[in-house]
Amino acid sequence: MTMDLDELAKARAAYDAEMRRDAQPDSARARVERAGPVVRQTASALGWNGVVWSDLDAGTADAEIAAQVAYFSGRGASEFEWKLYGHDGPADLGDRLRAAGLVPEPPETLMVGRVSELAGLPVEPPEGIALRVVTDEAGVDLMMEVHARAFGTGRPRIRELMLDLLREEPDSIAAVVAMAGDTPVSAARMEMRPGTSFAGLWGGGTVSEWRGRGIYRLLVAHRARIAAELGIPYLQVDASADSRPILERLGFGVLGVTVPYIWPRTQV
Repeated sequence: MTMDLDELAKARAAYDAEMRRDAQPDSARARVERAGPVVRQTASALGWNGVVWSDLDAGTADAEIAAQVAYFSGRGASEFEWKLYGHDGPADLGDRLRAAGLVPEPPETLMVGRVSELAGLPVEPPEGIALRVVTDEAGVDLMMEVHARAFGTGRPRIRELMLDLLREEPDSIAAVVAMAGDTPVSAARMEMRPGTSFAGLWGGGTVSEWRGRGIYRLLVAHRARIAAELGIPYLQVDASADSRPILERLGFGVLGVTVPYIWPRTQV
């Protein structure tokens, strides 16, 4: 059953509170801090640096943007991301970020689905496909092989994050690779933070020759079952234009649009 407007509004408020304003670091090597009207994460060179939440208005936005540029550049960060959501203020915050030298990447749709329904999806692996749970570096490298083939680029930052989580916080990640014999053809992960209502679905990708066979849906259902066992009520996705229609058919609802603003433009 599709989520109604009231449930979507409550879910968005919970997401803003739990995953943004009271955000937890995405790994043991990262730090999240409140800096006045901004919540930001700082990490190593290969970690994610950026702003996850802000409470700004027309009178404070420009100075706060300048302060964050100064902060991250002063730390020697090669880049940082300001993750802008459509309901963030002021209304022209995106224009102000661009004026400060941050570059927008393609927008994504913030979507949520009920774990109770997604865990019951009647999905069987396509013929010739078996799922491999990722628990070690060899499994991570299979995922990176899929990412390189599916997205046309390496993901060293994601590789480092996954290795950190598997070593230091294995209960916070669930990753899986779809194998066609000895060949990885699809992969995805789920990240979970203690005490939150949302498990994040990330990195879902399938190589071109295996698309359209239900593998993406299979990996969503696989992770939903894990979330259900942990008592997590919602799955969350920052969906690309390709993923959104699939997720909508599965029952995910739209909370809004998010745009990553990068300083400077990312090259990886």
